[in-house]
Amino acid sequence: MHAKLNLVTVILLSTAATLLFPVRLHAQQSDTASYGVSGFMPAFYPQMKAALTWPEAWGNSSTDDFSLWKTHARNIVLECMENIPPAATDFGMEVTAREEREGHTALRVMFNVSEWCRVPAYLLVPEGEGPFPAVLVLHDHGAHFTIGKEKLVRPFGVTREVEEDARLWAEKCYDGVFIGDLLAREGYVVLAVDALYWGERGRLEGADYDVQQALASNLLQMGGSWGGIITADDMRSADFLASLECVDSTRIGCLGFSMGAYRSWMLAALSDRIAASASVCWMNTTEHLMTMTNNQNKGGSAYSMIVPGLRRFMDYPHTAVLACPRPALFFNGSQDKLFPVEGVEDAYGILRKAWKDNNAEDRLVTRLWDEKHFFNRQMQEEVLEFFRRWL
Repeated sequence: MHAKLNLVTVILLSTAATLLFPVRLHAQQSDTASYGVSGFMPAFYPQMKAALTWPEAWGNSSTDDFSLWKTHARNIVLECMENIPPAATDFGMEVTAREEREGHTALRVMFNVSEWCRVPAYLLVPEGEGPFPAVLVLHDHGAHFTIGKEKLVRPFGVTREVEEDARLWAEKCYDGVFIGDLLAREGYVVLAVDALYWGERGRLEGADYDVQQALASNLLQMGGSWGGIITADDMRSADFLASLECVDSTRIGCLGFSMGAYRSWMLAALSDRIAASASVCWMNTTEHLMTMTNNQNKGGSAYSMIVPGLRRFMDYPHTAVLACPRPALFFNGSQDKLFPVEGVEDAYGILRKAWKDNNAEDRLVTRLWDEKHFFNRQMQEEVLEFFRRWL
């Protein structure tokens, strides 16, 4: 009985102390003692970022031969991308519709982007005698899944709803211009393909923002990744372009805005098919993207641009360096809320050093525009000049 009374007394005294001195007791705890997650981030995210030392980045790697480093680093990226669909042995292109346009012919085609997927695409072919230079145009994310390739090429043979959807998107992100059509009028063969979950490769039951997480999770559970499959499909799309008789396979470029920019520099990093790449409004560092206030930490949309485990070896700009010394253009906006200026500048510094190390400074363009997350007409004209020079 005496022991029980002592236990009761202790409990009563502890309760009284908690009521009388709540602030003092709380102050004795560590900052994260009562939670493990804040917002969308683990409470220990600063320590996790600090543990990233980029051991396989150019300049950090024990390999000081750039060519050997590229081979090794590229293999790391490709290993992190597995399990990806096997490449198709036959593209099996089929033309399903055509439309004559100003200076070029617009084709709707089907081809095997892998052994697992046959995809629809727009192929624009200039008038005249080929072979022509070509540009693979890579659509953005935008949390807008009902169209993909139609964001870049004016659609035809579609519903009025899709036509209007595409027109409004071009106004919202591309200053009212269909980039693919602009390039075709300039004399380039243009290919635009839907990434997995966009447009005609969308969801049977209809688009839903929250499906991204489940889709990415299921791919991860099967040893793959959404981001890895998108990049692999882009690599095979470049191979498909190179196989066409109307294309000069030594003069293939790629271009994208937002997620399309990420896709562009990733493709240039991994595919020697790409002679020149242009990436508008997607370049930064993990240090500045992984913060409590940046949109990247919300997660859902980021799945489409994540290669699992890669950050253990290299950061975003380190991966983009794999395209060096080939010509590459990077534009970002100083008013772009998605990509902090400090991170852009840090990333640009990493890129400039690599191109300088390889005596290729004249082949790299890095520019910060007084612009928001938007691909305006002046930027488009400078991209055209870039391709005129290098393709």
